[in-house]
Amino acid sequence: MSNFWNSTRRWLPGALISLIAIIAILYFVDLQQFVDAIRSANYGLLLGAFACSFIWLSIRGVVWRTILRGRATYREVFLTLNEGYLLNNFLPFRLGEIGRAFLLGRKSKLGFMEVLPTIVIERVLDLTFAAALLLSAVPFVVGASSAGQIALTIGGLVLAGLVVLYLLARNRDWALKLFNRLSGRWPRVQERGGEFLASLFSGLAILTDGWLFLRVLFWMVFNWAFAIFQFYLLILAFFPGAQPLWSVFGLGAVAFGNAIPSLPGAVGTYEGALQWALALVSGDESTALAAALIAHLFNYLSTGSIGLYALSNEGETLMGVYRQLTRRQQQARASAGGEQEPVLPAEEILEVKKRDEE
Repeated sequence: MSNFWNSTRRWLPGALISLIAIIAILYFVDLQQFVDAIRSANYGLLLGAFACSFIWLSIRGVVWRTILRGRATYREVFLTLNEGYLLNNFLPFRLGEIGRAFLLGRKSKLGFMEVLPTIVIERVLDLTFAAALLLSAVPFVVGASSAGQIALTIGGLVLAGLVVLYLLARNRDWALKLFNRLSGRWPRVQERGGEFLASLFSGLAILTDGWLFLRVLFWMVFNWAFAIFQFYLLILAFFPGAQPLWSVFGLGAVAFGNAIPSLPGAVGTYEGALQWALALVSGDESTALAAALIAHLFNYLSTGSIGLYALSNEGETLMGVYRQLTRRQQQARASAGGEQEPVLPAEEILEVKKRDEE
């Protein structure tokens, strides 16, 4: 009963948020107009957008492999990437990111704790780009007279954020010691926060390698630019008069919709975020929902087809991987809770990671 309640406390908030989002979507949508929007869509553009989703995944594989410093083959990275997205789409607790580290660490010569920091830094960069896109597009969407100046200001803030991350990467031992000193009164915060920061700062090591960081930044910018193009094709299929700015605004909204706690696959929050963004610029909630549902469907089909192929090729199943991941989490909690396994300060965790990498 205790394990059931602990599990429920983890998934129930996300389930409630998804349910509220779905109810809100259905309240504002005319179902007949929604069906008409699906029927009248430009299926040629939709086919092009779907094909582009595979190209986007291919570029994202290059991004992750670059962050990994090329220490795994592209095939291993690409297939594992899609396995992780598949896990996120169907399993609770955002297990796809942990699953990626687990699966790639098992099939390559890298260890779990070598892979995990690269996923953390990838997500940090993603959120940075998403925030920049969304905040830069908002002034244009609302028609602010100083929209261009606001966009430049946001760009400057993003650049300043990267500088802060660089300084943290250069002084990570000092930062971890400071965190350990400040969190000494709260062992659980020190444990969880120390592990996260150690992984984050280990991943931030790419910032101290100028050429590597420039390559990561190039591929990340290219990946997001292609995502904007793909989204624009899909939006044009439903809104022939759409502007490229709609894609920028919608993509930024979707990125944050995915980050909100929800049911697996961001059910409800993905559709709600994209529908809100498109309805704001078009004034048509029903057609906006049609575009959001098709976009989410394409995400499931593209990552799901490759992810299922990869898992079956390795003799795995979704539930099989889920059981392995939950077993690993339970073992980690048991070790952390045992008297013979004291909580390591954050800087000691980082030292262990450094020795593992060497």
